Amino acid sequence: MQHLIKILALILGFTCTFTGFASSATEMPILGKTITQEKQQKMTPKEALHRLKEGNQRFLSHTQISRDYLKQAYQSSYGQYPFAVILNCMDSRSVPEFFFDQGLADLFTLRVAGNVLNDDILGSMEFATKVVGSRLIVVLAHTSCGAVVGACEGAQLGHLTDVLDKIKPVVQTSMEEQGTKNCADPKLIDAIAKANALRVVKEIQERSPILRDLISKKQVGIVAGVHDIKTGKVQFFEEKRSVPN
Repeated sequence: MQHLIKILALILGFTCTFTGFASSATEMPILGKTITQEKQQKMTPKEALHRLKEGNQRFLSHTQISRDYLKQAYQSSYGQYPFAVILNCMDSRSVPEFFFDQGLADLFTLRVAGNVLNDDILGSMEFATKVVGSRLIVVLAHTSCGAVVGACEGAQLGHLTDVLDKIKPVVQTSMEEQGTKNCADPKLIDAIAKANALRVVKEIQERSPILRDLISKKQVGIVAGVHDIKTGKVQFFEEKRSVPN
């Protein structure tokens, strides 16, 4: 009898422990919850951009939201509803989730040297917006970009050459505007990075009928930006028509 009681105690104890674990896993902290499908669908492109701006301001003022990433992982395992798509450079110093103070499953982040565009990136953006419902596309360059320096200098290295060639169309015009061809000049490099981001915003709409339609219907917004790797500040270059309310 005592043996049976011990077995039952072990079973019940394990059940309680498991139930307690499941309960704690589903309970989210007051701050830092992942975005629900309902909240994503109600969000406008302008609100999505505002959310990024607020997050960047929190990052700059050291007031980031406290998040339990393990709990966010559990919650988001049932579905993801990111509110924005970020086309970002692969630079290890430029991480959108950090300087926008966003949590797990808040952003679709697409990373490639020089934040250039190709069919794979376009297809990913189409999936993120048309299928999953993201409200905003951000083409995000950054200061002191090595890919931009390489494009400016005409560097060649295997497949990287093809990547840098995508940046070259804005190199000459930026040189003329800045009045210098010195690729060691940080102002020139940052000007090229900005021009490239703006060009990619335009190219996205030219190359993808799906994204162009979503943007024209004001269901999705699109904007360029530059992340300052020294200060963490992000500057957006938005047009009213491209980021509707």
